[in-house]
Amino acid sequence: MTPAKAEMNPAPEHQPADLSVSAAKDAMIRLTGVEQRYKTKDHDVLALTDVNLNIGKGEFLVLLGPSGCGKTTLLRIIAGLLQSTSGTVEIDNKPLWNKKTRNDAAMEELGVVFQEANMFPWMTIEDNIALPLKLRGVPKAERRARAAELCKMVGIEGFEKRWPRQLSGGMRQRAAIARALSTKPQILLMDEPFGALDAMTRDAMNLELQRIWMESGCTIVLVTHSIREAVFLADRILLLSPRPGRMDTITDIKIERPRDTYVQSTQGFQDYELSLRQRLDSFA
Repeated sequence: MTPAKAEMNPAPEHQPADLSVSAAKDAMIRLTGVEQRYKTKDHDVLALTDVNLNIGKGEFLVLLGPSGCGKTTLLRIIAGLLQSTSGTVEIDNKPLWNKKTRNDAAMEELGVVFQEANMFPWMTIEDNIALPLKLRGVPKAERRARAAELCKMVGIEGFEKRWPRQLSGGMRQRAAIARALSTKPQILLMDEPFGALDAMTRDAMNLELQRIWMESGCTIVLVTHSIREAVFLADRILLLSPRPGRMDTITDIKIERPRDTYVQSTQGFQDYELSLRQRLDSFA
């Protein structure tokens, strides 16, 4: 593969978040006035505030920011695992919550991958991947066919009958991604899925995730602490400020796809990294 060229890109520009997202079209995810407060014994903690964000269909958005800024909280709100204190979330123009009840129609659009693969050790890889389909009453033959299709897509074909303990950490994460894609969701939400992997495996998984995303056409929102990973994967990077987390800036990554590991050595790529690092350092 010819190395992607980033040298000819214009210098990175951090745009005010409220301006750059307002132009988003065909929003798959829409957050309006989202705020999250946690009640403690002594006082309330404001974790997130004033989040107004549109995420387009088929977009790869990365959430970046210092520890404790609310990246995971925001992802959990989008995933319907946490209801925000105030504000609204829409998934494909459907409200995620009807008062205190989650909207099943909106939830069906979502797949979630966490840092730990969380495979059930008493189930084969095939059965782990097909579990969401089983819970929906999909016939066994159809479940197996879908699991085989996904194993091929994520690069673990031939390991369907293995147990999770027989796979490496990277391969278990591939299986976790396959499981999240089993119901053909339009949105894949990922909370530092490669954070526990070694550097070489992480680079390989970034390449695989890019390929899977390009093949599936789904919308991805990914949380990471790695600036390099963010620049490599993202269409846009949303940088959150320290707590209370606010939308600080959005950076458009104008590097052609598909991207390979060589792109990380180009001046354009490094300019994005440096610009984001300087912005993060300014929070200190």
